[in-house]
Amino acid sequence: MSAPADPARQLLRHTVATVAYRGGKALRGAPESFATFTLGDSPRTPANVLAHMGDLFDWALSMAKGEAAWHDSKPLAWDAEVARFFSALKNFDDYLASPEPLRASAEGLFQGPIADALTHIGQIAMLRRLAACPIKGENYLKAEITVGRVGFQQTAPRREFD
Repeated sequence: MSAPADPARQLLRHTVATVAYRGGKALRGAPESFATFTLGDSPRTPANVLAHMGDLFDWALSMAKGEAAWHDSKPLAWDAEVARFFSALKNFDDYLASPEPLRASAEGLFQGPIADALTHIGQIAMLRRLAACPIKGENYLKAEITVGRVGFQQTAPRREFD
């Protein structure tokens, strides 16, 4: 009989699946022009924010492996950057699902890169509204979020509102 799953790792995996669900919603259907949208004199475009989010999950994986390495990536073309973000999520989730030890605390991984990514998903959603390509709000409590489902394709929203 195998040992029960570590509850902290399971919560991290559920949180990563939540990032994938919410991130997919914020990114899906964005027009190509959205990648370079700017607001005021801020130099940070949605593509910059998304590149940073990919970097956050590369960093999370490096910390989980005990290698703590940070990289500031220059944004790729929008579709390539979206793919890189979801690839970074998958790589991190795959490690969390593995028997390999966590060499960083679950709490630190949550309060650092994961919570930061959730904040940036909110930024992208707000920028979508300001760029006149908003996403619909949703009752996320009703969303079908499944551990291990960390790709761009997610289930359809169950309860959206305007």
